[in-house]
Amino acid sequence: MRQWSPAELIRFSNNYWGICALHAAVELDVFTPLRDGPMTIADLGVRLNCSPRGIKALIPALCALSLLQKNGESVALTPVARECLCRGEEGYIGHIINHHRQLMPGWARLGQAVRKGAPTRERMSFAEDDEREHFLMGMYNMASVRADRVLKAVDFSGRHCLLDLGGGPGAYAVRFCQANPGLQAVIFDLPTSRRFAEQVVRKSGLEARISFAPGNFFEDPLPEGVDVVWMSHILHGTGDAEARQLVAKAMALLPPGGQILIQEFVLDDAQDGPLFPALFGLNMLSGTPTGKAFTEGELKALLDEAGGEHVRRIFTSDEDGTGIIVAEKPGA
Repeated sequence: MRQWSPAELIRFSNNYWGICALHAAVELDVFTPLRDGPMTIADLGVRLNCSPRGIKALIPALCALSLLQKNGESVALTPVARECLCRGEEGYIGHIINHHRQLMPGWARLGQAVRKGAPTRERMSFAEDDEREHFLMGMYNMASVRADRVLKAVDFSGRHCLLDLGGGPGAYAVRFCQANPGLQAVIFDLPTSRRFAEQVVRKSGLEARISFAPGNFFEDPLPEGVDVVWMSHILHGTGDAEARQLVAKAMALLPPGGQILIQEFVLDDAQDGPLFPALFGLNMLSGTPTGKAFTEGELKALLDEAGGEHVRRIFTSDEDGTGIIVAEKPGA
C-alpha cells in the first residue's frame, strides 16, 4: 500500500498542470513546425496563431517537461517530441493525447458523476467528426504500441478468419494478419469507422485479406465464417447485461473449437487495484450510462456462462493492468 505524506498529496493534486500543458501543445500542434529545425519563439507563435504572451508562457513548461530545448530565443525539438508528437511521423501519438484532452471536462465533473451514478459527458465512441477521429486513431495509437506484446502471448496458428469486433481502425487485425500469413480478418464497427479502417488497411497493403463490415454489434448480425473473435477494450463501455449478451452472441457465431479472446483493463477480484483499471472505471462512469472496469472473475464468468471451456487468463501488462481472457467453444 502506498504511504502518502501531505506534501506528496499536494504534488499529486496538481499533476494535471503538466498534463494540460502537453494537451494544449498537441492541440495547437506546437511540435510539427519545428520538425525542419529550430524557430524563434516569436516566429513559432505567429505560425501557430498564438498570442506572444501565450506562447511565451507555454514554451518554458514544454522545456521543463523535456519536450523542447531552448537556446536563447529559439526552441528545438527533443528526440521524443520529434518521434511521437510531430504529425506525419510513423510514431505520432497525438490522437490519443487529443482524445485524453477531450475527456478532461468529464473528469472535472467527476464528483457529479459519482453522486448521480450517471455520465457527465457524451460518449466518445459515438462522437462525430474531429472527436471521432481522435478517438479512433487514438485507439490505433494504443493498439500499435501493444500489439507486439499481445502476439507474444496469443497463438493464431491454424486459425483461418478473425473477427475484430468493435475493431475501430483495425490496428490489431492488421498486426495479427501481418504476423500470421494464413489469417484473414473482418473488422466490424460502426459505419463512421469505415474510412479510418480502410485507410489503415490500405496503408498495410492487406486489402485482399482484411475487410470492413459496418454495423452495431448489439443490433445487427455479426459476420459469419470466422473461427476466432477478438474483443479488445469494448466490454468496458457496457454494463453486465450488455456484456453478457455480446459474449453470448460472439460464442454462438463460432464453430466448435473456435476461440474468443477478451482484452480489457482488468481489476483484481478484490476490486482494490491495479491503479489504472480502477481509474479507468471512473472514466467509464463519467462517460457511459453503464460502463465499468471488469474484474478477472467477472470476465471469466461471462465466457463460462456463454458455454466456453478452458477459460483462462493468458496475458498481463504490468503497466496498465491489461489482461486477455480466452476460451474455446466446445465440440472440436
